[in-house]
Amino acid sequence: MGIKKVKPTTPGRREITFDDFADVDKKRPEKALVIIKKKHSGRNAQGKITIRHRGGGVKRYLRVVDYKRDKFGVPAVVKAIEFDPNRGARLALLHYVDGDKRYIVAPVGLKAGDTILSSKELIEIKVGNTMPVKYIPAGIAVYNIELEPGQGGKIARGAGNSVSVMGVEGKYAQLKMPSGEIRLVKKDCLCTVGQASNPDRMHIVIGFAGRNRRLGIRPTVRGTAMNPKDHPHGGGEGNQSIGLKYPKTLWGKHALGVKTRKTHSSDRLIVKRRARNK
Repeated sequence: MGIKKVKPTTPGRREITFDDFADVDKKRPEKALVIIKKKHSGRNAQGKITIRHRGGGVKRYLRVVDYKRDKFGVPAVVKAIEFDPNRGARLALLHYVDGDKRYIVAPVGLKAGDTILSSKELIEIKVGNTMPVKYIPAGIAVYNIELEPGQGGKIARGAGNSVSVMGVEGKYAQLKMPSGEIRLVKKDCLCTVGQASNPDRMHIVIGFAGRNRRLGIRPTVRGTAMNPKDHPHGGGEGNQSIGLKYPKTLWGKHALGVKTRKTHSSDRLIVKRRARNK
């Protein structure tokens, strides 16, 4: 992928950048591997907004992606690299020798015509191959890693993400996450060799508000710009400070300096926390 700039004909296009899609081989998705994406606009079953600032957006299909890679021992040929509007990384369309077709999250360097394999045994350490993490040498980058064997990949699936294998000891493998966190996973968990594709996505500049609306992101308004009935920060004449002991959320809770991470059963497997921003 490359980053494309345009002529600054308007203020919104002065700094805006686009994806050039140079690595995409196929425009239309595989019909058998798409489903309708319903719009919920951040609302729950009662129609109440549970996630703010969502709504609108262009129509799109959901691609059915194979995160489990459970066709063990069956070689697959990469038919095409495709763009997916629901994620930053590219998808690779696989044609298995038994006639099955599946999408996977494509790694950097995978091209149409390549042959890849998934196995529970040791196979070649090659970009796109999937195997248990216990067979990966220290220092090799992997992505789409399972938290539990057979669960399907959960870690490092976003564009440009990868995890570094630090070693295997006992029944666990030690991984260094993109955030700097070091955690343990069971050594039988599957992972895919390589780095998730499209690492340049982080450099794309949205540029103007309308582009976010097409992505389904609605405007976020500052609390100080609201009325007192709408937000604890609201009210006042002209430019006013918050005027409170501490910044609050819309619901009156602390907005800064409070831990928000939920506890998980796998927290006991975290060896070192990520570095916090200062």
